[in-house]
Amino acid sequence: MSPTVFAQGHTPRIARTSARRSVIPGFGLTLGYTLLYLSLIVLIPLAGVFYKSAGLGLEGIWAIISTPRVLAALKLSFGAALIGATINAVFGTLIAWVFVRYTFPGKRFFDAIIDLPFALPTAVAGIALTALYAGNGWIGQYLEPLGIKVAYTPLGVIVACTFIGLPFVVRTVQPVLQDAEQELEEAAASLGANRWQTITRVILPTVLPAVLTGYALAFARAVGEYGSVIFIAGNLPMVSEIAPLLIIIKLEEFDYAGATAVATAMLILSFFLLLVINALQAWARRRHGGKP
Repeated sequence: MSPTVFAQGHTPRIARTSARRSVIPGFGLTLGYTLLYLSLIVLIPLAGVFYKSAGLGLEGIWAIISTPRVLAALKLSFGAALIGATINAVFGTLIAWVFVRYTFPGKRFFDAIIDLPFALPTAVAGIALTALYAGNGWIGQYLEPLGIKVAYTPLGVIVACTFIGLPFVVRTVQPVLQDAEQELEEAAASLGANRWQTITRVILPTVLPAVLTGYALAFARAVGEYGSVIFIAGNLPMVSEIAPLLIIIKLEEFDYAGATAVATAMLILSFFLLLVINALQAWARRRHGGKP
């Protein structure tokens, strides 16, 4: 290429070709595949739920979800999921801490047991929990004389939600604790910080984003859980009936519009709560980790 070409303001062909190339090879193909897959698996089914319920109108949807039975089911499903996720956020973090920082007999066995709710069929989990916490069960026979009835009550729903959500918190927090620098804890101790100050000012800020991530995953799993809950819940209307079961009941009654109305309410509430949790997670990362 002669100097006159550059002097006349022309761009070399090789430069124009490089400018048209994407920084990431195959970006257009992978983006198209991602959007297609996401649409087929997530967006289109969710859009179908909203489209089906839209035929009722806002007044019709509100008339369905404002009935006492639906409100009680939604309150139980979301309340039990939030309580179960909160319990897991506390004790799941403690379990992850023990697995990372301590060595004890049977550690590998107990570490593998944490993943059991992932592999165990939900119906089997529900039957096992019912057998344990029923009035004549191994644990329930000692709780009921104390006035604590678990099986066939809302408390049983909380137990099931806690059981299925525990691995999400443990497996999310565990690698963060493994990568955490213990030198910071030693430095805090050498500067005169007590154990509580070290936990709240050094350890907790490091693991807080991971804890919130596990909390969101545990909540999302529990709020729509069906198989492991219906056996221990008892499914009494206005008492221990969960929203997913109510949707199934309406479908069996061929009340498709009512089922989609309840499903729409669950989608909106779940999306709002997950949005709040993700906002808290982003805030924790910016405040403590300096990452967006």
